[in-house]
Amino acid sequence: MRLETLCFLSGLEPPTDSDDGAMEITAVVCNSRACVPGCIYVCISGTRADGHAFIEEALARGAAAVVTERNHPMADGFVEKRSSAIFLSSSNTRITAARLYNAWYANPAEEMRLIAVTGTNGKTTVSSMLCAMLEAAGVETGLIGTVGCRCRGRMLDIRAADLCANMTTPDPEQLYHILAVMAREGVRVVVMETTSHALALHKLEPLRFDTAIFTNFTEDHLDFHGSMEAYFEAKASLLPKASRVILNLDDAAIASLKERASGLTVTVSTMGADADYLAEDIAYQGTEGVQYTLRERDGLCEPLFCAVPGAFSVSNTLLAAACARQMGVSCADISKALRDFRGVPGRMERVDCGDKLPFRAFIDYAHTPDALEKLLLCARDFRQDGQRIVLLFGCGGDRDRAKRPIMAKIAARYADVIYLTSDNSRSEDPEDILDDISRGIPDGVEYIRIVDRAVAITHAMMHAMPGDIILLAGKGHERYEIDRTGRHPFDERAIARAAVAGCSSENPGRMNFEN
Repeated sequence: MRLETLCFLSGLEPPTDSDDGAMEITAVVCNSRACVPGCIYVCISGTRADGHAFIEEALARGAAAVVTERNHPMADGFVEKRSSAIFLSSSNTRITAARLYNAWYANPAEEMRLIAVTGTNGKTTVSSMLCAMLEAAGVETGLIGTVGCRCRGRMLDIRAADLCANMTTPDPEQLYHILAVMAREGVRVVVMETTSHALALHKLEPLRFDTAIFTNFTEDHLDFHGSMEAYFEAKASLLPKASRVILNLDDAAIASLKERASGLTVTVSTMGADADYLAEDIAYQGTEGVQYTLRERDGLCEPLFCAVPGAFSVSNTLLAAACARQMGVSCADISKALRDFRGVPGRMERVDCGDKLPFRAFIDYAHTPDALEKLLLCARDFRQDGQRIVLLFGCGGDRDRAKRPIMAKIAARYADVIYLTSDNSRSEDPEDILDDISRGIPDGVEYIRIVDRAVAITHAMMHAMPGDIILLAGKGHERYEIDRTGRHPFDERAIARAAVAGCSSENPGRMNFEN
């Protein structure tokens, strides 16, 4: 693509020399190590490194053009030293990068309807449920989110250059490539999990959304945003990018967005608020799922059943159903999709350890105070008299430290047995993280501290009692563990199954799994 075309589409001032503008660019790159001859290198000031510091390397690898932030001191001198390279300036290179990738892939979302799902918790489940409803109605659908990207029913193997990166909302380099693949394969609607990070970092700058769904708002990511106010404003910045918003009125913070929405506003409630869509006659059926009546403002009703247990399933299904109805999906297709829906990997996922075990184990992604509390309350709702809730959890390294003792207090309030262990310690010492967590455990409350997560899971499984509900919280769908040495394979399901296989009836006080 010609440089002048890229400049026009991304809002950059084009080169004054027409010959420079006619230059054919071979690639758009934000990582100096990925530069190739003829590429345009965009300098990004990241959280761990500043791309301006690697201009020399980018030029040595053949970058033909370099985009720097206006008046950045590290860019000084290169124009004179490297006259063969074209230097362009931007007021915000993150915005420019998103626009450049969008232009490079020929504005791939132009002919597709985009749906953004944002909120502290529930994004993955709501997105997956909505995708299932659209597919049940015969709509060619794409899904971009935490558990991967799906295009018309098949998974796309598109990975970030940094394997330790969170791919909930992919970086522009991957995101616009994914959208291009989906457009090429005939996708009509793309459901996309949208994080506060992605909004704050302008990953979605060129995109406009048909609908934005707001699930809830609770404490998280304060290490990045600095305050709850900044975190909330990052979420709220999605409002002007959407033609229609769907708000969960059961959450006070989300309900407040109603006054700020400029497009069509659609509301839902499970608690009887004055909303466009209501969940009525809610019946919790233990580990078997939930059932309720979907009531629309015009009086239309439809009984719905979902096999995923817990109160959060009512809220999640209601948000997904409201969006599907707004997009013309029939109640019959919604009902069928939910009946067939068996959950999302790592979201209240039952561990298959055999049919004869006298206890149940679940894996869940709960890694925030709100999500952990909801997980524990869900388990308390469906447990029977005498059943213990055994909770195993940790907190991520290089992430919000303030939530660590808060999660411990929640664990102490609702769990009967508590294991503190590792969960992606990253560059931090895992023992230091457990120290931070344990400060929230009230005096007199016992807990088991085992830093090695595999050992902790094995210990919990081997010491399970009849009727126990074991909750392995934090990692969810992840099949890896990140520590100081990098990212390593780690599958809680396999570890749990191995622990069960290794249990012995000769161990006093432990469950006899062989009978």
